[in-house]
Amino acid sequence: MKKLIYSLVFLLIVHCTFNFENCEAQWVQCDGIYGGVVYSLAASGNNIFAVTNGIGVYLSTNNGITWTQTALNSQIVYSLAVSGNYIFAGTNSGVYLSTNNGSSWTQTALNNENVHSLAVSGNNIFAGMRGYGVYLSTNNGSTWTQTALNNRTVYSFALSGNNIFAGTNGGGVYLSTNNGSTWTQTALNNQNVYSLAISVNNIFAGTNWSGVYLSTNNGNNWTQTALNNQYVYSLAVNGNNIFAGTDNSIYLSTNNGSTWTQTALNNRYVYSLAVSGNNIFAGTDGGGVYLSTNYGNTWTQTALINLYVLSLAVSGNNIYAGTDPYGVYLSTNNGSTWTQTALNNQNIHSLATTGNNVFAGTDSNGVYLSTNNGLSWTQKNQGFGFAPRVYSLLIANNYIFAGTYYKSAWRRSLAEIIEIQNISTKIPSSFSLSQNYPNPFNPTTNIKFDIAKNGFASIKIYDILGKEVATLVNENLKSGTYEVTFDGSDLSSGTYFYQLRVSDFVETKRMVLIK
Repeated sequence: MKKLIYSLVFLLIVHCTFNFENCEAQWVQCDGIYGGVVYSLAASGNNIFAVTNGIGVYLSTNNGITWTQTALNSQIVYSLAVSGNYIFAGTNSGVYLSTNNGSSWTQTALNNENVHSLAVSGNNIFAGMRGYGVYLSTNNGSTWTQTALNNRTVYSFALSGNNIFAGTNGGGVYLSTNNGSTWTQTALNNQNVYSLAISVNNIFAGTNWSGVYLSTNNGNNWTQTALNNQYVYSLAVNGNNIFAGTDNSIYLSTNNGSTWTQTALNNRYVYSLAVSGNNIFAGTDGGGVYLSTNYGNTWTQTALINLYVLSLAVSGNNIYAGTDPYGVYLSTNNGSTWTQTALNNQNIHSLATTGNNVFAGTDSNGVYLSTNNGLSWTQKNQGFGFAPRVYSLLIANNYIFAGTYYKSAWRRSLAEIIEIQNISTKIPSSFSLSQNYPNPFNPTTNIKFDIAKNGFASIKIYDILGKEVATLVNENLKSGTYEVTFDGSDLSSGTYFYQLRVSDFVETKRMVLIK
């Protein structure tokens, strides 16, 4: 169950009526709030407000010695915010407003959703919704506007030219044309979209219960295909063939969804699909990975059996399978044999590959990267501020996108995230920083360094005046030998310095950029 995080917005200092020593040593329960869970507190002048589940909002005018129940007395109230004389309460039925310290409350225009958090910034009131992102009001709640793609669960991604599509929970499909800076909800706006696939100008969306939808105009319109009563967990395209993995089978359409035929794999949940040449791989519930070489007419169970396979990815001759809960497996021979990689104790919801780099999205530990076919993995969660549940990954336009649980879509520069290469897992005898090569360079150069023991490492670039101009490494690294590429395209010719810091070790070297 999703854990709800509530914020304490005011620290209540209890006025003690007994000796000072006892006041220092313990907490004193305030009188007058009977039963219920106190979710949050807020202050307005000398008034202190406390919100509870089921019995509304309480008011104290004497620092919590006594409390009085306000007129908002029959709601589950999750959050409070104060703006001047306005008191806002976020409830299980929207936002309420009081202008007279709780003597009376008026329901604002945001009136039919769970509001778990509230914040005030100037004239702006922000309301955090359960599963529906952030709403904004600039007129004390008279009207509310939903902000960008926030706090959605993003199950799937697909790329078509400069268009990035995101399949969400309950919000259907969103479209971004600027690498995720902004998102627009398409006409398919009320479905759980578990999977997306592109075939030329056709966009397919797999939903829960409603099967597969098709759009031929970038989501302006959607048409429900003939596969219209299935949970569709996965979609894959191979030429003119569209495969749909459902809760009981794999279906095939050769005419853009006008008709569908059930394939021979007809008694499994199919969570993931991947195409490699004429080979179609299917990840199933408890049956591992199946392979078809004849467009689904027959299927053969590969050597990876008896596992839940939630994700699949192909990179050259390598087939990666993300399982629950045994991490990532690798096959180099079309599934005849599989090897468990070093990421071996995670629930893997998503996989993505580019070149020799493999990304894995996990259930509770964010994103991992391997640059050596799974021999080792490095966690890549910088910037999240938390370890998200990552349902989907997409590599597009020099970015990697991560679709997360109730935290929407995130992006990170692909060059930045993969520039650190783990070139050896042998434990070095000491920390060291090698001279960059080539040197002088234009515009890229490589820097090799040794990490003798696990720890937080940083490599930063400085100009001749000591000003930091770039950060190449800034994360926890396991012991081993690494190489990072520095691109000086944005810098002018001159002398620069690069410095490695890890544990108590610091070393700096000089390099020259000549353009």
